[in-house]
Amino acid sequence: MQSRVLALTLMPAALVCGLVLTACSVAVHNDESKEHANVEVKIEHMNLPHLPEPPGFTHIVTSSPGKTVYLSGQGGYGEDGELPDDFVTQAENTFKNLQKCLETAGATFNDVVKMNYYLVDINDLAELRGIRSRYVNMDTPPASTLVQAPLIGDLLIEIDAIAVVPE
Repeated sequence: MQSRVLALTLMPAALVCGLVLTACSVAVHNDESKEHANVEVKIEHMNLPHLPEPPGFTHIVTSSPGKTVYLSGQGGYGEDGELPDDFVTQAENTFKNLQKCLETAGATFNDVVKMNYYLVDINDLAELRGIRSRYVNMDTPPASTLVQAPLIGDLLIEIDAIAVVPE
């Protein structure tokens, strides 16, 4: 039942996004080409020209060709398996956990094309941005979504990501 409600909730947003992409021209923000093992992966960052430049994310990120890597939500657990009480340490641990996942899949933060951030307290956003800038290239940031949400247990932050690397 929850997945059906979620699908019905997200469907209008997906349709609007599709219409916007087909009806609007886009401004190319930056093109990047990355060469891995003689296969070039092209990642293109674009923003819609009629909207203000987004702070810390890109409206549209495309990539071709490559293998898509999906990272499940990572939380703030430390290497010892413990969950700290404070947001800053949880956020640092979350990015370290994401980095380990990316490395395991043969990727880096430069290969990330989409990130979803889930925060219990939206007032932690400024601290999140400071920590994120140490891991994510903010000149060409991935497409991103921020959601204030209740999380499981004592988690204060969770981040999932999608990356693209050569096959």
